[in-house]
Amino acid sequence: MSEPNTITEFTPRWLRDLERLLPIRSQFVVSGNIRDYFLLPLEDGASTPAPLTRCLWSSLQRQGYRFLLIFDPVEGLRPYPNEPEAIELATRLFDLKLQEGFMPMGLERLTGVMKRLTRMRDARCALLIDFASRLARHPDQLSAEEHAFFLAAERLAVHVAPIVNRSMDATSRAPANSRSDKPRFNPVLWLLNRPQDLPSWFALDNVRVASLNVALPDYETRVLAAQSYFSLFKKTETATSADKAQFAHAFALATEGLPLTALSDAAQLADRQGIAFTDVDDAVQCYKVGALENPWKKPYLRERIAGATEFIETRVKGQEQAVTKSVDILMRSVMGLTGAQAKSGGNRPRGVLFLAGPTGVGKTELAKTLTQLVFGDERAYIRFDMSEFAEEHTGARLLGAPPGYVGFEAGGELTNAVREKPFSVVLFDEVEKAHPRILDKFLQILEDGRLTDGRGDIAYFSETILVFTSNLGIYTEDAGGVRMPNVQPGDAYETVEARVKGAIADYFKYHLSRPELLNRIGDNIAVFNFITPPVAERIFDGMLDNIARRVREEHKLELECAPEARSRLMQWCVEDLANGGRGIGNQLESRLINPLARALFTLDLQGRERIRIAEFVEGAEKIVSVRLE
Repeated sequence: MSEPNTITEFTPRWLRDLERLLPIRSQFVVSGNIRDYFLLPLEDGASTPAPLTRCLWSSLQRQGYRFLLIFDPVEGLRPYPNEPEAIELATRLFDLKLQEGFMPMGLERLTGVMKRLTRMRDARCALLIDFASRLARHPDQLSAEEHAFFLAAERLAVHVAPIVNRSMDATSRAPANSRSDKPRFNPVLWLLNRPQDLPSWFALDNVRVASLNVALPDYETRVLAAQSYFSLFKKTETATSADKAQFAHAFALATEGLPLTALSDAAQLADRQGIAFTDVDDAVQCYKVGALENPWKKPYLRERIAGATEFIETRVKGQEQAVTKSVDILMRSVMGLTGAQAKSGGNRPRGVLFLAGPTGVGKTELAKTLTQLVFGDERAYIRFDMSEFAEEHTGARLLGAPPGYVGFEAGGELTNAVREKPFSVVLFDEVEKAHPRILDKFLQILEDGRLTDGRGDIAYFSETILVFTSNLGIYTEDAGGVRMPNVQPGDAYETVEARVKGAIADYFKYHLSRPELLNRIGDNIAVFNFITPPVAERIFDGMLDNIARRVREEHKLELECAPEARSRLMQWCVEDLANGGRGIGNQLESRLINPLARALFTLDLQGRERIRIAEFVEGAEKIVSVRLE
């Protein structure tokens, strides 16, 4: 008669492998997602999330095992489960002297327990060594005691034999037809963070030691687990079966890549915050970023974006196409439709913008304006100058140094900033200047919306807007490597847009050999045009108003400019637009602000309410002065 299948649809892969390998393997190295919950089958056919130890014992119990011994380096040895039958049997067979449920012991005595357990015929049992990663200070630099312990364990793995146990009594909970007399090992299980935490020679070429990797839960597992947490959410009284199924689907999608403990924590937060089951995304967002208030779902944001075009154009002038593209992305973000074409795009950033064009045309200013528009505070704006990351090793600044390296405990500048401000605009200025290996990190951000730093902490980008700026396509190199303009002021916008987008595509596809990064950015490229003379005059007017406002704030004076002086100043500022709006500002600084500051510094301002610039006087050394009235 064949043995019945004890594996259910809920059983994780590592536990299936354990059940299959118990007749031929004496020790198991269990590593990976070991501190997670796993689905435990119930008698009514349902399942419930449970810790690894409980799920392991449920599996062993079905196969006729009577108890499990658990050792950890801090408290020692204890029988499991905490039931009188198991405790009495384990105490008698292993002569345990329990103190508050534990028996303190060192590695030498544990070696004796291990030897006795693997040869025990009076009852099937197993030994779980918890926190095995902490048994040795360094796995390849063992003390004499540690070396003797691991050597004894390796020897046992090779020399012990599977045991036929025919002494089952009426107290056993194994099924009557489980054929518990089939030869099986009394196994030793090592619970590790990583397989490398054991000495490298321990499992080398040892066919009796099996490695079991505990993976993160898949979608189907998360759906089943989500059903267990449905009752923790509010407004479930009138929910239908379809509502519950939709809830489980949404919960599973929102927690992609997370352990089942994350679902439990998110559900506990929902219970405390009174979140309805229809708002399960808010519960997951609260778990990920540590904030319940979501600016993206505030009613006032839709009102702001309704007038976004006019608001942006007060600060970014003459870039109608780029502004339109930005507003479209904002609307898409507010409506939660970013990545809607993908099956599971819920974790992607709220929006992605790649701003390309000449220098000084408003790319950085647009990023600041978007921050002000969405979050009401430019302090939510995070900027990284990518020219500082031209070398590969500088990537450690963004994500943090790897474990074991100096400074790894500090984390990365990017991951720390996003954890501190999960609702923000993140600007990567002049992205083409970064090292290509650093750009690879953006693949994970754009696709999965998260990054793990050197400490193992996760930063979530699902509530951010990512903005990249670049000057790609403005200049090109001829066959001799000479830098020459690819587009010039006066070219039609359609020409500028086509050439710049073509240069960007060539750069990612052929220069970097990373077309996948360009695909992640998609059609979110907004090309800025050169500053035209009419736009330059509007920028000039805006900057002149800013200067007058600053004089009013600092000195309580109204600043006026005579028409002739103003006309001459504008001519100086707009005659060369190669540097865009930034060039206009530079000219204003040298030809107006500097001489104005000199004049105000020497002038007695007491009792004055108004000051008027009558004319500009250019000296022999081209030093401009102002004549005030």
